[in-house]
Order: sequence, then structure tokens, then C-alpha cells
Amino acid sequence: MKSKRILTMQDLSCVGQCSLTVALPILSRYGIETCVLPTAVLSNHTMFKGWSYLDLTPEIPAIYENWKNNGIKFDAFLLGYLGKSELMELAEKCFDEFSADGAPVIIDPVFGDNGKLYGGFDLDYVAAMRKLIRRADIILPNVTEACFLTETEYRQDYDGNFINLLAEKLAKLTNAEIIITGVEYGGKIGEYIHGKGKGEIIWHELLPVKKHGTGDIFASVFTANYLMGEGVHKCCLAAAKFVTDSIQITDGEHFYGVNFEKILKKS
Repeated sequence: MKSKRILTMQDLSCVGQCSLTVALPILSRYGIETCVLPTAVLSNHTMFKGWSYLDLTPEIPAIYENWKNNGIKFDAFLLGYLGKSELMELAEKCFDEFSADGAPVIIDPVFGDNGKLYGGFDLDYVAAMRKLIRRADIILPNVTEACFLTETEYRQDYDGNFINLLAEKLAKLTNAEIIITGVEYGGKIGEYIHGKGKGEIIWHELLPVKKHGTGDIFASVFTANYLMGEGVHKCCLAAAKFVTDSIQITDGEHFYGVNFEKILKKS
């Protein structure tokens, strides 16, 4: 059987376990032909004390032109950290011109956490993402991103009713299946799956540490399992276990990510 070909569109940090340096090895390990569209190249990700940044947006039209000339199509799309509103329109153009029949679009919005936007993002970016998720088949926002997308005031303390409200508001913005990640209350953490008019939470062990890049790992493992034909419930379970195992195997002094490679080797 012909392997599926996915395009993942996000930034590339030369050093740091996140974005493309996570998505490419994980998706490839699952037997998926993984193509990349780097939106920018960073010397290292932004948890380090300094970094360089090269914007690749101006190169994307030339990339598209050559893809078109070579008849390239993709069986799926995974979008992560984009960084600029202009890239939303380029992403939509990519869907229009390079989708194979029935190619699903999976979008992890990646613009905020803990009730705040990441540095360099503003409400115009959120508005552009709000438009882009209309093209998605699955979206993977965390609680903060769900709040910004739905213009809902963020709460540090919340319950299941609040998360269900967020999902219902998101459902008015997109027909995508909605998975709110990083739902945390009652001493547990999990994902809220909202689809076909109903919702459920899949709970996991809440570890006492937070690590950079785990959202990118979750999205990559989730997508790999989804393209292998698993339902979203099993995809969430597999992705959460992979993230948990990666955190647990990582030395506490390893501040800029997790040693997911050791878990990938075992999978």
C-alpha cells in the first residue's frame, strides 16, 4: 500500500526540540512520507536567552510554483507555529492547490498559553487564525487559545462546564472536530473531545513539571495515529502517553524540551 504524504507547515529551530524538529522525525517514524514547509529558521527556539530569526515567507510563492510544476499533492496537512498573519492566506492557497482528494487539515493554533499570547502575537493574528480554522478537519487548541479564538475571558480556575462552553463556541466558528488540549482541573490533565454535538474528556496523569515542545509532540503523534486510521479517542491516548513517557525520561536539567527521541526509538 502506498504510504501517505503529509505536509507540515511550521517554523524550524536549528537547536531545540519543537516544531519541525519534532514533527519530521515523529511522523516519519510512523511510516508517513513527511514533507516540510518551514515558515522561518531560528538559530534556536525562544526559551534560550537569545536567537536569530530568518523569515521565509517571501520564498513560499516560489516553492508553490515549483510544486505546481512538479505536480506535487499532499494527502494531509499539519499546521503548527506559523508566526505571521500573512501565512494564513498562504496556507489556504496551499490547501486549494496541493490537496489530494479528501486530504484532512489538522491545525494546532500555537499562539498562547496560561491566559496570555506568546511574544510577537496580537489580536490581528488571532483573528486570522479564527478564519483559518474554518478550513480545518481537526483543531487542537489549548485552553488559552480556545479562549482567544472565541473571545472568552480566560479563567485560571475552571470546570467541565466552562470547557464545554468553549467547545460549543468553537463549533460555531468551524465544522472541524474540536480537541481542547491541556484541560486541567481536579488534579488531572486531559483532552476535551467535542464532535457530533457531544463531548468527552480523556484524563491522564498530571505530572509536576512543564516542558517546552510537548504540544508539538502531542500534535505530531496524534496526527500520525490519525493517518493510520485510528479514531480521535485512541489518537489522544497514544499522544498523551508518548508525551508523558517523554517527560518522565527527561533529565530535570534539560530545560529546552524533552528527550522524545528515546521514546521514539522504543515505539
